[in-house]
Amino acid sequence: MDLISANVAAVPESMTLAVTAQAAAMKKRGEEVYSFGAGEPDFDTPAHIVQAAMQALSEGKTRYTASAGILELRESIAAKLLIDNDLQYEPSQISVNCGAKHSCYNAILATVNPGDEVIIPAPYWTSYPEMVRLVGGVPVIVETKKENGWKMTPSEFEDAMSPLTKMIIINSPGNPTGAVYSKDELAAIGEIAAAEEIVILSDEIYEKLVYDGHQHVSIASISKEIADVTITVNGFSKAYAMTGWRLGYTAAPRDIAKAIDVLQSHTTSNVVTFAQYGALAALQGDQQIVADMRDEFDVRRQYMLSRLSGIRHVNVVEPKGAFYFLVDIEPMGIKSVNFCEKLLSKQKVAAVPGQAFGADYTIRFSYATGLDVINEGMNRFEEFCAQH
Repeated sequence: MDLISANVAAVPESMTLAVTAQAAAMKKRGEEVYSFGAGEPDFDTPAHIVQAAMQALSEGKTRYTASAGILELRESIAAKLLIDNDLQYEPSQISVNCGAKHSCYNAILATVNPGDEVIIPAPYWTSYPEMVRLVGGVPVIVETKKENGWKMTPSEFEDAMSPLTKMIIINSPGNPTGAVYSKDELAAIGEIAAAEEIVILSDEIYEKLVYDGHQHVSIASISKEIADVTITVNGFSKAYAMTGWRLGYTAAPRDIAKAIDVLQSHTTSNVVTFAQYGALAALQGDQQIVADMRDEFDVRRQYMLSRLSGIRHVNVVEPKGAFYFLVDIEPMGIKSVNFCEKLLSKQKVAAVPGQAFGADYTIRFSYATGLDVINEGMNRFEEFCAQH
């Protein structure tokens, strides 16, 4: 008798976490590893956020809260969404979850039935298809093109639709490509989804990390019709260097918001209580820290672009957001898993195979690490490419 459910048994290990763990194990053995695997800012969580959580602990704020989160935090999120994103949500439409990853899963679990199809542009964040499969849904992968900046076009969306289509996932700025959809691009996709009553899961966790004058646009801000079918997902991990705090949130139409709240009440209950006070401080504190981190990421982005652009036999599309480069290694003639294994063993450089993102001809480098690591890592990557 199989003790593991068929849905869970079919889910592979997260390659991004596996690469990060492998690099950490090598470092623990004393090996010098240049790691570009994890999508994790290398900055410390700002001190005032840490202090707010510590103060909450000292004040005994360690009991259960409402499953959707403390009211003050949901009010602050609603205010943030209005000011930053032109989105109007009541606190009752917001649920604070255990990271944006959990927010995405809650959104999918609350809306997707077994057999429903979910359209996912590729390259995609590695967990989207697995989340869909876990609830019995069917991922429908749409291959995007470098020529379009790794962005799905309205015609590609329409071609992928069927009577079973329940949801489309949009990630802008995107992981692993750094693609940023314009307002016009989002409007064209959103209008199709709204007309067909297809749920839009808009993952906006990288919204604060956009470069070269590009602007992040929340798809739900474009029209009421689009907002009525959109679940907006965001969180604190990337903008505030709070990855380990596990704090994300959904903002959704009332019926979906209620379903997410009920779901969470039976699974995790509330997010860690004192961590919520840290999130409150993040939203209410000086936002210059966010801009400063973004500016540092931009310096790294430009430097890595200059290095990658000079390496023969690989190609890159300049990312306009997030903190990743998706590198096309197809001219090398080596598939991504084999490529990354060789790169790590021979040059001690850790990258994530594109197979994890539905693009086996690519690898992903994160530039959420220091310039010294980027410099030496690119030296080694260039040497590896020259040898192969």
